[in-house]
Amino acid sequence: MGSGDAGIDDASRRSRQGGADLYMVTVEPLDLRALCERVATPADGALASFTGIVRDNFEGRPVLQLEYEAYAPMAEKIMREIGSGLRERFAIGAVAIAHRTGTLAVGEASVVIVVSAPHRRAALAACSEAIEEVKCRLPVWKKEFFEDGEGWRANTADASPPADFTTG
Repeated sequence: MGSGDAGIDDASRRSRQGGADLYMVTVEPLDLRALCERVATPADGALASFTGIVRDNFEGRPVLQLEYEAYAPMAEKIMREIGSGLRERFAIGAVAIAHRTGTLAVGEASVVIVVSAPHRRAALAACSEAIEEVKCRLPVWKKEFFEDGEGWRANTADASPPADFTTG
């Protein structure tokens, strides 16, 4: 295990009330508060979260909206692997990783990660690592809609775009 793991073992994790992991791909809006409530327990002194939101620009071009596609069964399997890896490296309680699909407007959340832990350092480090792993490993594709065109981008260099891949 990684930094900040003193005093936490599998038995104490299992005995905690609440603190359930959640890994999901959904078309529904993401609810940070609900995910925090899902992973938090009275034994936790820290909740760290990351929310990725649709911004209004990319490389100087105005963004109108984004459309996300994902292969949900594989994405959720990879999310579970990420969560398991975090648990091996950090003294954390529960993990929630949620990614949105469908059409998202500027300002909407596309990805939310929440990590609970007894101490802040483990929660913050695990949350930071989680978003980096999600960006590198998740089979999610993003179609960006600009004022002057549109185009698909994958999270990873080796990911294949959707079948209707086009550039604008």
